[in-house]
Amino acid sequence: MNFAVVNLGCKVNRVESDDTAALLAARGIETREEDADLIVVNTCTVTGEAEKKTRKAVRRALRANESARVLVTGCAAAIDAAFYEGLDPRVECVGKAALLSRAAELADELDDRRARALPLPSAGEEALVERQGQSPCPTGDSQSAPSLRVGEGFRTRVGVKVQDGCDNACTYCIVHVARGAATSRSADDVVRECRAYVEAGAKEIVLTGINLGSYRDGTLRLAGLLRRLLDETAALHAPGEPPCRFRVSSIEPRDVDGAFIGVLAEEGGRVCRHLHLPLQAGSDRVLREMARPYDSARFAALVEELRRRVPGISLSTDVIVGFPGETDGDFARTMDLARRCGFSKIHVFPYSRREGTPAAARADQVPAEVKAARAAALRALGDELRAADFARRAGTAELALVEEDGAAMTESYFEVPAPAGAALGALVPVKLGKGGADV
Repeated sequence: MNFAVVNLGCKVNRVESDDTAALLAARGIETREEDADLIVVNTCTVTGEAEKKTRKAVRRALRANESARVLVTGCAAAIDAAFYEGLDPRVECVGKAALLSRAAELADELDDRRARALPLPSAGEEALVERQGQSPCPTGDSQSAPSLRVGEGFRTRVGVKVQDGCDNACTYCIVHVARGAATSRSADDVVRECRAYVEAGAKEIVLTGINLGSYRDGTLRLAGLLRRLLDETAALHAPGEPPCRFRVSSIEPRDVDGAFIGVLAEEGGRVCRHLHLPLQAGSDRVLREMARPYDSARFAALVEELRRRVPGISLSTDVIVGFPGETDGDFARTMDLARRCGFSKIHVFPYSRREGTPAAARADQVPAEVKAARAAALRALGDELRAADFARRAGTAELALVEEDGAAMTESYFEVPAPAGAALGALVPVKLGKGGADV
């Protein structure tokens, strides 16, 4: 059985896609879409532009192989399954909770039919068989957990999803509708998975979630989960090698409390001293209209506390430009706050209308050319701030994770040349310089 996995969207989607690929790799061979019996498309619908890319990806999968089954999952499928299943009888939409088991069932079915040289059924034909009370094929071990996502074909930084869903309702965002209410995995499950990865050789694990800072397992919050993970993996490394480290993928400003800052400050880099802290806008008026639960002064105060308690911390962010009604003055305040915060990376997103959100219905949409100009100005500032942050680190040493193509990722999230001869996936010390990194 040949398969292909197409991923769109966020880091959580990336983890889910990798989980699916690992499970299917135990049953078949990963190939190009053109050669696949089963194509899984993990979709995104966070903006109108993301929705367009998702629809193109599903149509491309259908064109790539006229006999392939196409399993569509993710946020776009959750919002409008009827649209995608209406494109072709070969399309089947499945929720994230059932993704792995359904992918395994289809893989086993397709493998069985290929072995018996039978034509591959469409989703509609399979549904008819099931309604007639007949099992289309043995289900096999459809409930089994995926293989570990380590080694060839997977990233050296392992993503582990610990949380899903969101209880916020930002006015530009539909993800809380697609993903549902916030939920968290049990700490015991997270610890078991992370231990398995570390024992298999993983040196950096990235904790991911749709709203990661909302993690709860009883009274245990994200800081407590990190402490437990550090304790459980502290001795799982060879003599002379550094222990594995953990990275927090993204965390909302409201969820960065004293306990969480304490973990960053006290663990010597085992929890990477880099945070992705979404800002979205520097204008208090725009933040209110976005329904963001902070103002510019509170955000700036948090950044100051982080820099005071965690010297050398690296901060990246997301900013939306051209939100409906945003004025030149609003944008100027965003630029000013970005300078004050000294971000090491700014991900700039020109506002894209997402039907079904309050912001999309507003009449005061910002012209496309204005959004483009503001995005260009903010990206230029982001490049300037990134260069300044890297220059400040000249002469300092960090551990870097060796990745593919001769690159390594530092704790502060800068890509630098890997030391000659360093093993893929190893944590190695590098000294940062103006032109890059020295061994």
